[in-house]
Amino acid sequence: MSMTRKTLLSAIAALCLTGAASAQAQQTSPARFTIAVVPDTQNYVDFTHQKAEGFPFDAREMMIEQFRFIADNAVSRGGDIVFATGVGDVWQHPTIAIDPSHEARGFRARPLPSGMNPDRWTRGVREVEIPASVDAYRLIDGALPFSVVSGNHDYDAQWWEESWPRDLTAPEGDLRRLGMIHVGGLVEWTRAFGAESSFFRDRPWYVASHDGGADSAQIFEAGGYRFLHIGLQFAPSDASLKWAETVIHAHPGLPTLISTHDFLNKDGERLPHPVVNQTVVDPFDNDAQGVWSKLVSRNPQIFMVLSGHHNGQSFRMDRNRNGGAVHQILSDYQDRNQAALDAGMAADKAPGLGDGWLRLMTFDMAGETPSVRVRTYSTHFRVYASDQPDYARRYKPNEQPQMTDEDFLARDEFVIRLDDFRARFGAGADVGRN
Repeated sequence: MSMTRKTLLSAIAALCLTGAASAQAQQTSPARFTIAVVPDTQNYVDFTHQKAEGFPFDAREMMIEQFRFIADNAVSRGGDIVFATGVGDVWQHPTIAIDPSHEARGFRARPLPSGMNPDRWTRGVREVEIPASVDAYRLIDGALPFSVVSGNHDYDAQWWEESWPRDLTAPEGDLRRLGMIHVGGLVEWTRAFGAESSFFRDRPWYVASHDGGADSAQIFEAGGYRFLHIGLQFAPSDASLKWAETVIHAHPGLPTLISTHDFLNKDGERLPHPVVNQTVVDPFDNDAQGVWSKLVSRNPQIFMVLSGHHNGQSFRMDRNRNGGAVHQILSDYQDRNQAALDAGMAADKAPGLGDGWLRLMTFDMAGETPSVRVRTYSTHFRVYASDQPDYARRYKPNEQPQMTDEDFLARDEFVIRLDDFRARFGAGADVGRN
């Protein structure tokens, strides 16, 4: 039977629409989804990095760009991002000299060097840094479940502990000359991001909290599984770790991710920063190895730990006590200053901001062995690390100068095979399985 030209064109159009629909369905397959990891944003919102302070541009807009990107690419808006997690150091400055709890326990702050103005810091963080941070997170509020944890810069007080000896042999400008930094107080933090904040109160996916929301738990569904995410405050206490364990026990069988500010350094070691080592100052705190020993290694549901704090990126895998793989990922780009250089600042004056880089972890739950493709993307330059020709030249000298360009890029973009995921967590809903 012959076909008219109109009928033929209609058939071709229908085939094209069907093909487009199939391609879209493949791109948004429930077996594939992305988790966005937002590294330290403190330098974007630092009040000294804004036009009002004479900076060439408002750096806080770079944080806004990151969160607008996440919102625009959320599953609820046609994208593939199902969950976002901020790994701490949201803002930059403290608001008080020392928090009442530590002062009552006998801690004493060493006097600040001349030129440091705590009153100016307090005004800056309350009037610029915290409001800018809250505005950024409002962009993803309602678009997808998310978490944000406190870093050492987010505490009310950050001071050099008077009892800790200074290393006067360190070079001028080295923080070791001031001793050991300690932190305390989360009044401002819990007001902005606590369990009773508008971000999390009455949200069904926000399933538990501790210490006013300094520690929190969320559940999200993707790839045929229900995932449990636990956010832990910086240097969590034994009480925080015990709380996290009870949350895991209350949600048996769920694959679990942990976000906490300080876990891996840029060499892939669970070692603290030499001047921000809370455990040597305060017996109530745990370092990364303590978190591993007391929580992660003994709870087989935990399969991934995400962190920031240490400038750079690294990855390691260790086995927990049951032999299960735990994938640990550092993502922190706060010292990257190309955006400041592009604005005309001299190399010795251009501060690190972060250049819009964040981590996108795309899970592929199809097939017998699930995988995670980890990529690094700049919302400022609108490019992936592997597509930026000058990537290693720009950032390797400050972060990993001993590496080859290829090895440096491999720290930013790689694939994790979740070889034991099915054995540990079952077949899920079999979505997209071959």
